[in-house]
Amino acid sequence: MVVGLVVLGLWAPLARADSGPSLNFTVSLAFDALEQGGMGVVRVTGADIVGVQAQFLDRLIDFYQSGNRANPVWNGLLAVNMEQKPDTYPLEITVLYDDRSRETWQGQVIVRDAGFLRQDVTVSNDLGYLLEPETDRAERARLAALVDVVTRIHYWDQKGFIKPLDSEFTSPFGAWRLYNESLWGRHTGVDLRGPAGTPLLAPAAGRVVLAERLDVRGNYVLIDHGWGVYSGLAHLSEIHVTRGQMVRQGQVIGISGSTGRSSGPHIHWEVTVNGEWVDPQQFLETQVP
Repeated sequence: MVVGLVVLGLWAPLARADSGPSLNFTVSLAFDALEQGGMGVVRVTGADIVGVQAQFLDRLIDFYQSGNRANPVWNGLLAVNMEQKPDTYPLEITVLYDDRSRETWQGQVIVRDAGFLRQDVTVSNDLGYLLEPETDRAERARLAALVDVVTRIHYWDQKGFIKPLDSEFTSPFGAWRLYNESLWGRHTGVDLRGPAGTPLLAPAAGRVVLAERLDVRGNYVLIDHGWGVYSGLAHLSEIHVTRGQMVRQGQVIGISGSTGRSSGPHIHWEVTVNGEWVDPQQFLETQVP
Protein backbone atom coordinates (compact mmCIF):
# COMPACT_ATOMS: atom_id res chain seq x y z
CA MET A 1 0.00 0.00 0.00
CA VAL A 2 1.26 3.47 -0.84
CA VAL A 3 0.23 6.28 1.46
CA GLY A 4 -0.18 9.65 -0.23
CA LEU A 5 1.61 12.39 1.68
CA VAL A 6 -0.51 15.51 1.89
CA VAL A 7 0.57 18.35 4.12
CA LEU A 8 -2.52 19.89 5.67
CA GLY A 9 -2.77 23.20 7.43
CA LEU A 10 0.24 24.67 5.62
CA TRP A 11 -1.62 26.36 2.80
CA ALA A 12 -1.88 29.76 4.45
CA PRO A 13 -1.40 32.62 1.96
CA LEU A 14 2.28 33.15 1.14
CA ALA A 15 4.02 35.19 -1.52
CA ARG A 16 3.25 33.54 -4.84
CA ALA A 17 5.98 33.19 -7.42
CA ASP A 18 5.17 34.01 -11.01
CA SER A 19 5.17 31.07 -13.37
CA GLY A 20 8.20 30.97 -15.61
CA PRO A 21 11.50 29.24 -16.37
CA SER A 22 12.93 30.11 -12.92
CA LEU A 23 10.65 27.67 -11.10
CA ASN A 24 12.35 24.98 -9.06
CA PHE A 25 9.96 22.20 -10.06
CA THR A 26 8.83 20.51 -13.27
CA VAL A 27 5.25 19.89 -14.41
CA SER A 28 4.49 17.03 -16.82
CA LEU A 29 1.05 16.54 -18.35
CA ALA A 30 0.52 12.95 -19.51
CA PHE A 31 -1.97 14.06 -22.18
CA ASP A 32 -2.36 16.56 -25.01
CA ALA A 33 -6.01 17.31 -24.27
CA LEU A 34 -8.91 15.89 -22.25
CA GLU A 35 -12.30 14.94 -23.64
CA GLN A 36 -15.61 15.51 -21.91
CA GLY A 37 -15.84 12.78 -19.28
CA GLY A 38 -12.11 12.14 -19.55
CA MET A 39 -9.29 12.12 -17.04
CA GLY A 40 -5.54 12.60 -17.11
CA VAL A 41 -2.48 12.46 -14.89
CA VAL A 42 -0.28 15.43 -13.99
CA ARG A 43 3.15 14.82 -12.46
CA VAL A 44 5.29 17.26 -10.49
CA THR A 45 8.95 16.67 -9.60
CA GLY A 46 11.43 18.76 -7.66
CA ALA A 47 13.54 18.90 -4.52
CA ASP A 48 12.29 19.63 -1.00
CA ILE A 49 8.59 19.52 -1.95
CA VAL A 50 6.19 18.71 0.89
CA GLY A 51 2.85 19.35 -0.80
CA VAL A 52 1.24 20.06 -4.19
CA GLN A 53 -2.23 21.28 -5.07
CA ALA A 54 -3.91 22.24 -8.34
CA GLN A 55 -6.86 24.44 -9.18
CA PHE A 56 -8.81 23.16 -12.19
CA LEU A 57 -12.42 23.69 -13.25
CA ASP A 58 -13.33 25.28 -9.90
CA ARG A 59 -11.99 22.33 -7.94
CA LEU A 60 -8.99 22.11 -5.62
CA ILE A 61 -7.06 18.91 -6.31
CA ASP A 62 -4.51 17.39 -3.95
CA PHE A 63 -1.45 15.62 -5.34
CA TYR A 64 -0.02 12.43 -3.84
CA GLN A 65 3.54 11.26 -3.55
CA SER A 66 4.89 8.07 -5.13
CA GLY A 67 8.33 6.72 -5.96
CA ASN A 68 11.28 6.59 -3.58
CA ARG A 69 12.48 9.28 -1.21
CA ALA A 70 15.43 10.20 -3.39
CA ASN A 71 13.28 10.77 -6.49
CA PRO A 72 9.71 11.45 -5.39
CA VAL A 73 6.94 12.14 -7.90
CA TRP A 74 3.79 14.06 -7.01
CA ASN A 75 0.74 12.83 -8.93
CA GLY A 76 -2.54 14.63 -9.52
CA LEU A 77 -5.63 13.29 -11.28
CA LEU A 78 -7.63 15.74 -13.40
CA ALA A 79 -11.19 14.90 -14.39
CA VAL A 80 -13.64 16.64 -16.71
CA ASN A 81 -17.40 16.59 -16.31
CA MET A 82 -19.15 14.91 -19.25
CA GLU A 83 -21.14 18.10 -19.84
CA GLN A 84 -18.18 20.49 -19.65
CA LYS A 85 -18.19 22.90 -22.60
CA PRO A 86 -15.30 22.22 -25.01
CA ASP A 87 -12.81 25.05 -24.57
CA THR A 88 -9.40 25.89 -23.11
CA TYR A 89 -9.30 26.15 -19.31
CA PRO A 90 -6.65 27.38 -16.87
CA LEU A 91 -4.69 24.95 -14.72
CA GLU A 92 -2.80 26.34 -11.75
CA ILE A 93 -0.40 24.19 -9.73
CA THR A 94 1.06 25.37 -6.44
CA VAL A 95 4.05 23.67 -4.81
CA LEU A 96 4.83 23.99 -1.10
CA TYR A 97 8.43 23.52 0.05
CA ASP A 98 9.79 22.39 3.39
CA ASP A 99 10.79 25.97 4.27
CA ARG A 100 7.09 26.98 3.86
CA SER A 101 7.77 28.96 0.69
CA ARG A 102 5.78 28.15 -2.41
CA GLU A 103 5.79 28.60 -6.17
CA THR A 104 2.98 28.49 -8.71
CA TRP A 105 2.90 27.22 -12.29
CA GLN A 106 0.16 28.37 -14.63
CA GLY A 107 -0.89 26.56 -17.77
CA GLN A 108 -3.90 25.53 -19.82
CA VAL A 109 -5.83 22.36 -20.59
CA ILE A 110 -7.84 21.83 -23.75
CA VAL A 111 -11.21 20.10 -23.30
CA ARG A 112 -12.57 18.49 -26.46
CA ASP A 113 -16.03 17.37 -27.52
CA ALA A 114 -16.42 13.63 -26.87
CA GLY A 115 -19.10 13.12 -29.52
CA PHE A 116 -21.53 11.30 -27.26
CA LEU A 117 -24.16 9.12 -28.92
CA ARG A 118 -27.93 9.06 -28.49
CA GLN A 119 -29.69 5.82 -27.56
CA ASP A 120 -33.32 4.78 -27.19
CA VAL A 121 -33.89 2.41 -24.29
CA THR A 122 -37.08 0.54 -23.46
CA VAL A 123 -37.74 -0.91 -20.03
CA SER A 124 -40.78 -2.93 -18.99
CA ASN A 125 -43.97 -1.12 -17.95
CA ASP A 126 -43.73 -2.40 -14.38
CA LEU A 127 -40.55 -0.29 -14.00
CA GLY A 128 -42.37 2.89 -14.94
CA TYR A 129 -41.91 4.32 -11.45
CA LEU A 130 -38.16 4.39 -12.15
CA LEU A 131 -38.72 6.86 -14.98
CA GLU A 132 -39.59 9.66 -12.56
CA PRO A 133 -36.91 12.41 -12.85
CA GLU A 134 -36.81 12.89 -9.09
CA THR A 135 -35.95 9.22 -8.54
CA ASP A 136 -32.92 9.59 -10.79
CA ARG A 137 -31.85 12.91 -9.23
CA ALA A 138 -32.12 11.59 -5.68
CA GLU A 139 -29.97 8.56 -6.42
CA ARG A 140 -27.30 10.62 -8.18
CA ALA A 141 -27.23 13.08 -5.30
CA ARG A 142 -26.67 10.26 -2.82
CA LEU A 143 -23.81 8.82 -4.87
CA ALA A 144 -22.31 12.26 -5.44
CA ALA A 145 -22.06 12.76 -1.68
CA LEU A 146 -20.12 9.49 -1.38
CA VAL A 147 -17.70 9.89 -4.29
CA ASP A 148 -16.92 13.49 -3.42
CA VAL A 149 -14.97 12.22 -0.40
CA VAL A 150 -11.27 11.86 -1.26
CA THR A 151 -9.42 9.14 0.65
CA ARG A 152 -5.73 9.99 0.92
CA ILE A 153 -4.69 6.34 0.87
CA HIS A 154 -3.66 4.66 -2.38
CA TYR A 155 -5.31 1.23 -2.19
CA TRP A 156 -4.55 -0.19 -5.62
CA ASP A 157 -1.17 -1.77 -6.37
CA GLN A 158 1.13 -2.06 -9.38
CA LYS A 159 -1.43 -4.26 -11.15
CA GLY A 160 -3.53 -1.14 -11.70
CA PHE A 161 -7.13 -1.70 -12.80
CA ILE A 162 -8.93 -4.43 -14.74
CA LYS A 163 -12.41 -4.80 -16.19
CA PRO A 164 -14.88 -6.44 -13.78
CA LEU A 165 -15.45 -9.03 -16.49
CA ASP A 166 -13.28 -9.98 -19.44
CA SER A 167 -15.94 -9.15 -21.99
CA GLU A 168 -16.54 -6.67 -24.80
CA PHE A 169 -18.07 -3.25 -24.27
CA THR A 170 -21.64 -3.08 -25.58
CA SER A 171 -22.77 0.45 -24.71
CA PRO A 172 -20.54 3.53 -24.47
CA PHE A 173 -20.01 6.00 -21.70
CA GLY A 174 -21.82 9.33 -21.71
CA ALA A 175 -24.56 8.42 -24.20
CA TRP A 176 -27.75 10.48 -24.12
CA ARG A 177 -30.50 7.95 -23.37
CA LEU A 178 -34.22 8.33 -23.95
CA TYR A 179 -36.08 5.85 -21.75
CA ASN A 180 -39.49 4.75 -23.03
CA GLU A 181 -39.71 7.98 -25.02
CA SER A 182 -40.34 9.88 -21.78
CA LEU A 183 -37.14 10.43 -19.76
CA TRP A 184 -33.75 11.70 -20.88
CA GLY A 185 -30.70 10.52 -18.96
CA ARG A 186 -26.94 10.17 -19.27
CA HIS A 187 -25.06 6.88 -19.26
CA THR A 188 -22.64 7.36 -16.38
CA GLY A 189 -20.65 4.22 -17.16
CA VAL A 190 -20.15 1.53 -19.77
CA ASP A 191 -21.98 -1.74 -20.32
CA LEU A 192 -20.22 -5.07 -20.71
CA ARG A 193 -21.69 -8.17 -22.27
CA GLY A 194 -22.44 -10.88 -19.74
CA PRO A 195 -25.32 -13.28 -19.08
CA ALA A 196 -27.14 -13.36 -15.75
CA GLY A 197 -25.23 -15.32 -13.13
CA THR A 198 -21.75 -14.19 -14.19
CA PRO A 199 -19.29 -13.55 -11.32
CA LEU A 200 -18.07 -9.93 -11.28
CA LEU A 201 -14.63 -8.95 -10.05
CA ALA A 202 -13.28 -5.97 -8.14
CA PRO A 203 -11.39 -3.82 -10.70
CA ALA A 204 -8.74 -2.99 -8.09
CA ALA A 205 -8.16 -3.14 -4.37
CA GLY A 206 -10.22 -0.83 -2.21
CA ARG A 207 -12.82 -0.40 0.47
CA VAL A 208 -16.53 -1.02 -0.13
CA VAL A 209 -18.50 2.12 0.76
CA LEU A 210 -21.91 1.01 -0.50
CA ALA A 211 -23.40 -2.46 -1.01
CA GLU A 212 -27.18 -2.41 -1.22
CA ARG A 213 -30.16 -2.17 -3.54
CA LEU A 214 -30.81 1.21 -5.16
CA ASP A 215 -33.81 2.24 -7.24
CA VAL A 216 -32.17 2.90 -10.62
CA ARG A 217 -28.97 0.86 -10.32
CA GLY A 218 -30.55 -2.09 -8.59
CA ASN A 219 -28.18 -4.16 -6.46
CA TYR A 220 -25.09 -1.99 -6.38
CA VAL A 221 -21.51 -2.10 -5.09
CA LEU A 222 -19.36 1.04 -4.83
CA ILE A 223 -15.64 0.71 -4.07
CA ASP A 224 -13.31 3.48 -2.88
CA HIS A 225 -9.87 2.88 -4.43
CA GLY A 226 -8.30 5.97 -2.85
CA TRP A 227 -6.95 9.21 -4.36
CA GLY A 228 -10.51 10.21 -5.30
CA VAL A 229 -11.10 7.14 -7.52
CA TYR A 230 -14.27 5.06 -7.11
CA SER A 231 -15.81 2.29 -9.19
CA GLY A 232 -19.36 1.00 -9.09
CA LEU A 233 -21.12 -2.09 -10.43
CA ALA A 234 -24.88 -1.99 -11.00
CA HIS A 235 -27.85 -4.28 -11.72
CA LEU A 236 -26.36 -7.23 -9.79
CA SER A 237 -28.52 -10.22 -8.94
CA GLU A 238 -26.43 -10.92 -5.83
CA ILE A 239 -24.05 -8.87 -3.69
CA HIS A 240 -21.16 -10.76 -2.10
CA VAL A 241 -19.52 -7.96 -0.09
CA THR A 242 -20.55 -5.64 2.73
CA ARG A 243 -20.02 -1.96 3.45
CA GLY A 244 -16.62 -1.32 5.06
CA GLN A 245 -15.08 -4.52 3.70
CA MET A 246 -11.62 -4.36 2.10
CA VAL A 247 -11.42 -6.15 -1.26
CA ARG A 248 -8.51 -7.12 -3.48
CA GLN A 249 -8.28 -6.93 -7.25
CA GLY A 250 -10.05 -9.87 -8.90
CA GLN A 251 -12.14 -10.74 -5.84
CA VAL A 252 -15.74 -11.71 -6.65
CA ILE A 253 -17.95 -8.92 -5.35
CA GLY A 254 -21.27 -10.00 -6.85
CA ILE A 255 -23.20 -11.77 -9.60
CA SER A 256 -24.52 -10.10 -12.75
CA GLY A 257 -28.23 -9.67 -13.29
CA SER A 258 -30.90 -7.17 -14.34
CA THR A 259 -32.11 -5.45 -11.18
CA GLY A 260 -33.14 -1.79 -11.12
CA ARG A 261 -33.81 0.19 -14.30
CA SER A 262 -32.46 -2.37 -16.71
CA SER A 263 -33.71 -3.75 -20.02
CA GLY A 264 -31.90 -7.09 -19.66
CA PRO A 265 -28.93 -8.87 -18.03
CA HIS A 266 -25.63 -7.02 -18.47
CA ILE A 267 -22.78 -5.48 -16.48
CA HIS A 268 -22.85 -1.74 -15.88
CA TRP A 269 -19.49 -0.43 -14.67
CA GLU A 270 -18.90 3.20 -13.74
CA VAL A 271 -15.88 5.13 -12.48
CA THR A 272 -15.55 8.52 -10.79
CA VAL A 273 -12.41 10.61 -10.34
CA ASN A 274 -12.56 13.56 -7.95
CA GLY A 275 -16.34 13.42 -7.98
CA GLU A 276 -16.75 13.34 -11.78
CA TRP A 277 -18.10 10.44 -13.82
CA VAL A 278 -15.37 9.47 -16.29
CA ASP A 279 -15.14 6.99 -19.15
CA PRO A 280 -14.05 3.62 -17.65
CA GLN A 281 -12.59 2.51 -20.97
CA GLN A 282 -10.37 5.60 -21.19
CA PHE A 283 -9.54 5.25 -17.50
CA LEU A 284 -8.21 1.73 -18.15
CA GLU A 285 -6.01 3.08 -20.96
CA THR A 286 -4.55 5.80 -18.73
CA GLN A 287 -1.32 5.01 -16.91
CA VAL A 288 -2.63 5.79 -13.43
CA PRO A 289 0.28 5.95 -10.92
